[in-house]
Amino acid sequence: MNEFNSVAADVKLGANVKLSKFVNLYGCEIGDETKVGPFVEIQKNARIGKRCKVSSHSFICEGVDIEDNVFIGHGVTFTNDTYPRSTNSDGTLQTGTDWEVRPTVVRKGASIGSGVTLLCNLSVGENAIVGAGSVVTKDVPPNTIVAGNPARVLRSIKAQREDTNVRS
Repeated sequence: MNEFNSVAADVKLGANVKLSKFVNLYGCEIGDETKVGPFVEIQKNARIGKRCKVSSHSFICEGVDIEDNVFIGHGVTFTNDTYPRSTNSDGTLQTGTDWEVRPTVVRKGASIGSGVTLLCNLSVGENAIVGAGSVVTKDVPPNTIVAGNPARVLRSIKAQREDTNVRS
C-alpha cells in the first residue's frame, strides 16, 4: 500500500495482490494474484476472485461477485439498484434501508471490454466476452460473445479447456 490508496481495514486481500495508486477499497474481498489498476473503486460486499485484472477507472459496487480469471476492461461500471432514487416520496434522502442491493455475477474466465455498463440482477456466463462499450441488460450465456446497446449475442465461442498449457 502507499499514501495514494484508500484501503479500509476491513478489506481482505489475497496473496500477491497488486494495487496501483489511487484505488479506493472498502469492505471488499480480492483474491490471490489479482491486479487492480489506478482510479478503481471496489465497494463493501463486492468480491473479486483469483488471478483477475481490473483495469483503470472501473467501478465495482456492492453486490458484485467476480469469479476467478476474469478480465475487467477500462472504465467498466456495475450497478446494483434497479430503480435508483436519491429521495423517498416524502422528499427525505434515502438511506441504506430504503433500497435493496441487486446482485451481479461474472463467471470464471469472462472478459468485460472497456466502457461496458452492466445493469444489476444478472450474470455473465463462464468464458463469455462482452464487447467494448456494450450495455448489458440481461444474462449473458456462457461461451458467447455479446456486444451492443443492449448487448446481443453475436456468436458462440469454443469453451476453453482447463488444460490449455498442456500439449497433447
